[in-house]
Amino acid sequence: MATYAIGDVQGCYDALQRLLVKINYDDHQDCLWFAGDLINRGPQSLESLRFIKNIKHSIVVLGNHDLHLLAAFYGHARKNKKDTLDGILNAADSQELIDWLRLQPLAHYDKNLNTCMIHAGIAPQWNLKNTLNYANEVHLMLQDETKCKSFMAELYGNHPNCWQEDLTGKARLRFIINTLTRTRFIDDKKCLDLKTKGKITNAPEHLSPWFQNLNSSWQQLDIIFGHWAALEGQSGLAHIHALDTGCVWGGELTAMRLEDKVRFSVPA
Repeated sequence: MATYAIGDVQGCYDALQRLLVKINYDDHQDCLWFAGDLINRGPQSLESLRFIKNIKHSIVVLGNHDLHLLAAFYGHARKNKKDTLDGILNAADSQELIDWLRLQPLAHYDKNLNTCMIHAGIAPQWNLKNTLNYANEVHLMLQDETKCKSFMAELYGNHPNCWQEDLTGKARLRFIINTLTRTRFIDDKKCLDLKTKGKITNAPEHLSPWFQNLNSSWQQLDIIFGHWAALEGQSGLAHIHALDTGCVWGGELTAMRLEDKVRFSVPA
């Protein structure tokens, strides 16, 4: 039995199938972790979502594109010409797929593997316990369809971008979501910068990657994330594992076996 964490699939169903062949995936024994962004921008979002939903042993955390799908389903999405969500939205089983997606968390921690998985980033002020508790606040909201539908109207926005424990309501939920599903850079005031993308070397001097701003408690465990294809799978830190290698942009789809940290990749 092995556990494999897989970076952003984003509708690259064919590449996912080739990757599973390469790792000799055993659906009866192996467990697959998915670091969010299961769908969108790629050509086979519906096939990807259906397949991942039906995997026997899997862990999924939600990414920004997965939440964008929820917003689209409930009529609150900001339209993007690059979206490839119509197949899901028009599918006969769309409600079933959406209901399953709403049940997935934003963070996962495995004590035996001493590994935490999120899609994008972690706030500088948070430790593991904080991260899991705050992620659970969003998780509980999404499970209630009435609350989920209402919140999707408030999903988009870059503020608040500075963490305060006394944040409440939709502002608090938006900060938690933005941190876990959109973060790349942190500014010199320890706040989220949600506009800057691309390579670390091209960022303004007052910005640095979120994983260089973590408190010392995170040095004792491994963190898996996706979202940031410009990193090309490299964080520069041994315990921080970047798995988005840009399959949807013509790069690769990557899996890492958690027991020994060996990586496997297939081209787009």
